[in-house]
Amino acid sequence: MQWLEDHHLPIGTYAAAFVDWLTLNFTFVFDALQRALSTFIDGILFVLQWPHPFVVVAAFALIAFAMRRSFAVAAFTAAGFLLIINLGYWKETTETLALVIAATAVCMIIGVPLGVAAARRDWVYKILRPILDLMQTIPTFVYLIPALILFGLGMVPGLVATVIFALPAPIRLTRLGIASTPTQLLEAGESFGATSMQRLLKIEIPYALPQIMAGLTQTIMLSLSMVVISALVGADGLGKPVVRALNTINIGMGFESGLAIVLLAIILDRFFRIEENR
Repeated sequence: MQWLEDHHLPIGTYAAAFVDWLTLNFTFVFDALQRALSTFIDGILFVLQWPHPFVVVAAFALIAFAMRRSFAVAAFTAAGFLLIINLGYWKETTETLALVIAATAVCMIIGVPLGVAAARRDWVYKILRPILDLMQTIPTFVYLIPALILFGLGMVPGLVATVIFALPAPIRLTRLGIASTPTQLLEAGESFGATSMQRLLKIEIPYALPQIMAGLTQTIMLSLSMVVISALVGADGLGKPVVRALNTINIGMGFESGLAIVLLAIILDRFFRIEENR
């Protein structure tokens, strides 16, 4: 036992050396990525914060009605955001919403094509599977450290950590949807002379759309679950008052900021749930 402990593998040393090598040789890449992601988040924040809050609330209520065709969902959306304004967390909510939108967009842009590739090529999924398992199980704080070193404090390391945590969901669910396409539909497409791309766009993706949308909602929920952790690396949003409440043992602040997170999660979930449209 003692001999085994005295001759441990230097995995941590190798990991630290790898991050140091990345920092030394690819600083320009991470700086460019940091600027691009920061600009993306700032653009979303401008759209959410420049108009009057009531205008943004009305816009979300109209979008909710257009997507759900339900006055109840639109009313709940407006009431939820008005309650957040009343609690004094509108600015933090828009910052969290910007982070969630950015993380979800990045996850879907990367995750859907990878899910399609994994469904169509078994060797791709065999490579991706252990990586996805690692991304889902490794503690978040482990990759927060290199993200902090490579991107510095702010919203970007929080976004990177959120993407790593949430990305497996759209990949797995997209693969599941594409792989479960009935053989009869594929054979019908082939009999009409459809190319591989036509089968993908006109048969497989439409059939897999419920699973893809489920991956979208899962990504949003997983992104919101990272709000507090992202605040530890300087990301603005509702995580900061939660952390502040924890440090000062302020029950009221903790409950109010937590309630704002819950309301935002419910509103976004109602936006993209597709079961009601069936």
